[in-house]
Amino acid sequence: MKVDFVVYPEHGRPFTADATYMPDGQPKPIIIFTHGFKGFKDWGHFNLLARHFAEKGFAFIKFNFAYNGTTVEDHSDMHDLEAFGNNNFSLELDDLQALIDLLYDASGPITQSELDLNRIYLIGHSRGGGAVILKAAEDTRVKAVATWAAVSDYDQRWTKEQMHQWKQDGVQWILNGRTGQQMPLYYQMVEDYYQNRPRLDIPEVIKKMQQPLLILHGGQDETVPVQMAHALRNWKADAEMHLLSEANHSFGGSHPYEHSELPEAARTAADLTIDFFQKHA
Repeated sequence: MKVDFVVYPEHGRPFTADATYMPDGQPKPIIIFTHGFKGFKDWGHFNLLARHFAEKGFAFIKFNFAYNGTTVEDHSDMHDLEAFGNNNFSLELDDLQALIDLLYDASGPITQSELDLNRIYLIGHSRGGGAVILKAAEDTRVKAVATWAAVSDYDQRWTKEQMHQWKQDGVQWILNGRTGQQMPLYYQMVEDYYQNRPRLDIPEVIKKMQQPLLILHGGQDETVPVQMAHALRNWKADAEMHLLSEANHSFGGSHPYEHSELPEAARTAADLTIDFFQKHA
């Protein structure tokens, strides 16, 4: 069963989400899956991923960040480039907050009897991996966290020269290699980061994170260096880490994804995550 719904965060820009689960009236552990930069909830193999977790007994929720470039009217891909340019890390944490809060609403879109609110788990891919670490550190309702190819720091992605030019121009243009779009990133993202650094500084925040953490990273990651996985592990020594030697950044996925089964690397990552969450039930 798949339930599509809309979330209305306090910042005012709504976003789409969906929940996949086997409806049997029994409370299920909840997974919230968080996409990365230039990602969206229906990218590639993510719907197959939802089905895989649902078949293993979870309620799997994925969503679009409000400012990821999709809209409520059309969430099939990123087309609202002005919204994309105005996204920032604080907004993404606020979106996660609104989604978690909605799970506790008895009049919400998911039948309460299907949800075990004592077992809320977060999975974050790429930049979303940073978001789930930050959210868990500030929200004790989260039981455990898994990162897939996560960034370890928002502050090391650009050189000083790039930052200077970005500030001067007010915008930086990012090529979407898949679509050919030139996508704007407005300098407000940097300003938001420094204004809210105590909340957004992953290397410091992760040290305060109390929940169990699983770190998964591909040995063939072409986007986020595997050194970032090691950095996360160094900052949280009790984290469990697995390096998947043959996996790339998307764990075998692509968009569009034409196959009916999960990529092998994504299935491996999913099953390692399931085992980890079951250990921390």
